[in-house]
Amino acid sequence: MSQSSSKAFTPLKVGPISLRNRFIKAATNEGMCKGGIISKGLVKFHEDVAKGGAAMTTVAYCATSKDGQTFPDQAHLSPQTVADFKVLTDSVHKHGAAAQAQITHAGAFTFLPKAISSMKPISANGGFNKFGVLSGRYTKKKMGPKDMEAVAEEFVNAALLAKEAGFDAVELHMGHGYLLSQFITPFYNSRKDEYGGTIENRMRFPVQVLSRVLDAVGNDLAVTVKYSQTDGKEGGNTITEGIAIAKILQKTGAHMAQLSNGLNVESISTMFGNPLPASAAKPKNLIVRIGMMMQPKSKEPDREFKPLYSLETARQIRAAVDMPLCYLGGAQTMDNFNSVINEGFDAVGLGRALLYNPELIKGLETGSISNSGCTACNKCVTLMYAPGGTACVEVGGNPGHAPELNLIPASAA
Repeated sequence: MSQSSSKAFTPLKVGPISLRNRFIKAATNEGMCKGGIISKGLVKFHEDVAKGGAAMTTVAYCATSKDGQTFPDQAHLSPQTVADFKVLTDSVHKHGAAAQAQITHAGAFTFLPKAISSMKPISANGGFNKFGVLSGRYTKKKMGPKDMEAVAEEFVNAALLAKEAGFDAVELHMGHGYLLSQFITPFYNSRKDEYGGTIENRMRFPVQVLSRVLDAVGNDLAVTVKYSQTDGKEGGNTITEGIAIAKILQKTGAHMAQLSNGLNVESISTMFGNPLPASAAKPKNLIVRIGMMMQPKSKEPDREFKPLYSLETARQIRAAVDMPLCYLGGAQTMDNFNSVINEGFDAVGLGRALLYNPELIKGLETGSISNSGCTACNKCVTLMYAPGGTACVEVGGNPGHAPELNLIPASAA
């Protein structure tokens, strides 16, 4: 039976843009930008999601600069990448969907080769850099006013380049332990000045970035924010801070907030709803190794995945603000989607479910399917740096993607 009468399939206005329905492909590291190339593989990945019925697809981890990357095989916004990104946005638009660029800066969470990046990366705090132990970056630099001005300008320039490349929206990444999150969470911010202490002070620099991006592109692009409702570990932000953050984002004028959870290192199970899979094989990628190594030390209880695992905290944020909110966290079935929308969330963010089946939304709308089929095994996470990029290993015996496409610029003949 067709599900097209569900409110989930009604249009949604986000800032200056309108979406055809309320399903948004959340940013999941595609692993398809080998050497920083905006590749034909990346284009195909997002075109498949658009073709499959999602209202908007989000290109993950578009760094504000090469120095702001976490790793070299990552997208970044620069004059040199605009033409390739334009191929991607055109491919998404021809199927009636919108394209969103997630804009981020790694801060101290960087593992770039020494020849590319500073050996003393910037962050909210200076001193010992636990992220850098495996890459030789043992210390980090406490950002001062000049650093903040320079990085805010990077975000503005990245948003302007996204507009030039045809994106409909930009998402500022304020979660999971990247630079803006390094200011927000007390795990990385113990400053004693106006940028530390209370959650209002810790949000001061992220708000400066958001305000400037809104001023630069907010009349033409939707400017959204992804942030962690909680840090998911004792000593970090709780839902009390999560609510306060939402109120600050609303006051600043963000067009939508996507409600994620957890941090890359401290609480990866909070982010995904369950742990990364145990593996006898040692992953080649440094970031995945760190996540798997830290898991047993995180003191998180063993978790079994359950649908809508972030809903309890998200409800509290929904009750506290009027701004548009996108729920993210374990929505897998039509019943889940209807529950989320009926509880007052404006949109549903989907990651693993659309990795499993990029045609999920069309199938749900026609009634040919009622759930994603994803088991949340998280093997896609551990394999995201394979040559083919992020793919579900449970579909057709790990078909992955064509690795050769990830080596060809999108605009190449």
